[in-house]
Amino acid sequence: MITEQSSSLTALDWAVIGLYLAGLLIMAAWLARGQTNRDDYFVAGRQIGAWPVALSVMATQCSTNSILGAPAFVAFAAGGGLVWLQYELAVPLAMVFLMFFVLPRLRSLELVSIYEFLEQRYDRRTRLTLSGLFLFVRAFATAVTVYGVALVIDLITGLGFVSSVLVLGLFTVVYDCLGGIRGVIYSDVVQLLILTVMLAVLLLSLTVDAGGPGALLDAFQAERRQALEFSGNGLTDGQTFGFWPMLFGGFFLYVSYYGCDQSQVQRLFSTATIHDTNRALFLNGLLRFPLVALYCAVGVGIGVYALNNPAFLSSLPLSGGNPQVNLAVPVYMITSLPPGIVGLGLVALFAAAMSSLDSVINALSASTMEDFIRPIGRGRRYGHWDIWWSRGVTAAWGGVTLTLSFFVGDIAPTVLEAINKVGSLANGPVLAVFLLGFFTRRVVGFAAVTGLLCGILGNALCWLYLPNLSWLWWNPFGFALSVTVAITTQGCLQVVSPQGLPEPRQHLSRDRSFPRAWWRWGAVLLIWFFFLLMALAAL
Repeated sequence: MITEQSSSLTALDWAVIGLYLAGLLIMAAWLARGQTNRDDYFVAGRQIGAWPVALSVMATQCSTNSILGAPAFVAFAAGGGLVWLQYELAVPLAMVFLMFFVLPRLRSLELVSIYEFLEQRYDRRTRLTLSGLFLFVRAFATAVTVYGVALVIDLITGLGFVSSVLVLGLFTVVYDCLGGIRGVIYSDVVQLLILTVMLAVLLLSLTVDAGGPGALLDAFQAERRQALEFSGNGLTDGQTFGFWPMLFGGFFLYVSYYGCDQSQVQRLFSTATIHDTNRALFLNGLLRFPLVALYCAVGVGIGVYALNNPAFLSSLPLSGGNPQVNLAVPVYMITSLPPGIVGLGLVALFAAAMSSLDSVINALSASTMEDFIRPIGRGRRYGHWDIWWSRGVTAAWGGVTLTLSFFVGDIAPTVLEAINKVGSLANGPVLAVFLLGFFTRRVVGFAAVTGLLCGILGNALCWLYLPNLSWLWWNPFGFALSVTVAITTQGCLQVVSPQGLPEPRQHLSRDRSFPRAWWRWGAVLLIWFFFLLMALAAL
């Protein structure tokens, strides 16, 4: 557990926080007007523009763990530094793949739950298997996120852990229940703007403390300024964050996360047309790197501040007898920024947490309703009761995640470090199931699920017995193993029982004549990739 550190907020800080939380609820209530069915609640009637969706997706990625963990990695982690930026090189490439090969196929089906595609292509068991996997992993990860953020809120406000969980969780659940996905998207936009402004304020303050931009860069350790790391391949040398595992592993991770995860794809389904969906992906591919660079720059500033102020690290709360460097940013904030700005800083942490929680809770509700509840009453018209059922399920998942957050304390430090590993166990195998559905005609559900399970098992064995293998490689390795096992299983089924195989279900055809705008966007993203590569090489 983290040793408590006394801190207090002024009345002005509390006023800023109160206005923010009240404003969220008012906005959610206003956006709830006119909701009449599940499409309104879960995909906003498919009427949202590309810009709000793109900013909402970016806000979800910019979680509290990222805002706190990335600066700590840049400033203090062994082997850390600006090398974290090369992780972002895979994003433009993943967006290009999604624009041409994934979203056009899914968007044409007018889905609410992405897992419905799996029933159309394979069978119902495949749909429920992947939807259930999503529900389990995301609910647990969300509980851990609530736990970690509540500790930070308690540190800053002194409210206590229970009160911090309730303040963070209840406000998020209430505006999520009221506003649905429209409330999620537009609150995320507001939260991203607040977060960006606060990160810029922090960077400015740290730069002034260091004596200017030049002095800041000169004082930062030279070895930590290196942004590209080609010396390790991450296969047998234990170099987790080498260039190649980050590029290839990151590509498979991002394609799976943005293209096969309900919490991300649901917002992409909320756009008016596939053109808007792809435009949102394009904008995310362009704008995500500058945002990540901003909070990595804050990490540079925190690292230099710690060098110039040796007592700073000893002032951090303790975890296991060591300074908890992940709390360096909030501790700097509450000790160095003036009243009112500290309140805005806490609002930024709220924003980072809420932008991650709201989308996940809404996605958990959508998957539960679409994949498990509505099929029970197939053919029944729920009408206006769709909204109340959906809100009830959203509230229930909010209650589940908040309750779980009280029981992850003993394992949370380990899980917080390993959360990306847990995701990488399944990212590649899940992607394999979807791409097999897109590009093959004969692979049936049993073969696809067998490949999925073998891919996850294979990655788990890598975790246990290959400690020098970077977990980023699990994403492509799990994908390759799942595809191999699925195709092999299908071949065995055809040999053993050729007459007993089920008929293949819907195979998605696609229009191969892509609009010129998509080709332009793809070209711009590829140019952006090479530009970023050269820029990082020059650091």
